[in-house]
Amino acid sequence: MDIVSVVGTILAFVVIIVGTILKGSSLDALWNPAAFVIVFLGTFAALLVQTPGAVLKRALSMLPWVYRPPDIESENLVSRIVGWSEISRRTGLLGLEPAIERESDPFIRKGLQLLVDGTEPDAMRSVLEVEVLAREHTDIEAAKVFENAGAYSPTMGIIGAVMGLMSVMQNLAEPSKLGHGIAAAFVATIYGIGLANLLALPMASRLKGLARRRSQMREILVEGLVSIAQGDNPRHIESKLQGFLS
Repeated sequence: MDIVSVVGTILAFVVIIVGTILKGSSLDALWNPAAFVIVFLGTFAALLVQTPGAVLKRALSMLPWVYRPPDIESENLVSRIVGWSEISRRTGLLGLEPAIERESDPFIRKGLQLLVDGTEPDAMRSVLEVEVLAREHTDIEAAKVFENAGAYSPTMGIIGAVMGLMSVMQNLAEPSKLGHGIAAAFVATIYGIGLANLLALPMASRLKGLARRRSQMREILVEGLVSIAQGDNPRHIESKLQGFLS
């Protein structure tokens, strides 16, 4: 659990609530079902039109990363690669077969299998780097879904505000309803801007950063496996991979 992200999300809601109270308004003023439907469902509808189903599905599967990031332990990976290198020097590449069974990450398993199969270093690098680039592209595109949500939601907020004001204009003959009606109209604007700047855009940036870190980890893995295939000294491999971390 990423405590910083959790605290940030809670603080975002606290800011809105406390700000409303300090401005002399009531919490009831923040709730408007019509505005909620226009902004949240309208934004989601726009995303459905723009986004391919596979990308949207990937975006939703990545959403928990904001609060539960995937394990990205580069230091631990480097030490494991050095360990594999030492095993290969002692027992040969076939000695790495047990390591394949212990790995849960499909990408690591694939890389080790290529190594055990005796794949040429250049061919191994080519195969693995294509997958690294493809996965990073897929994850970045999925993160952009939330970026797009941050672009659409303020506009939906404005649409909700205009629709609310249209309703107010139809009740000009009843002055007692004007103040409440105008206030309710602008709730949609708060929803739209708040969704964009407190949730959607920060989440998009967070997910993009995590996607790039995962790609960096895979690049370390590719470089390490290629070095093992080339028969490099374990200490030389460790020094090379530490350069990625610095």
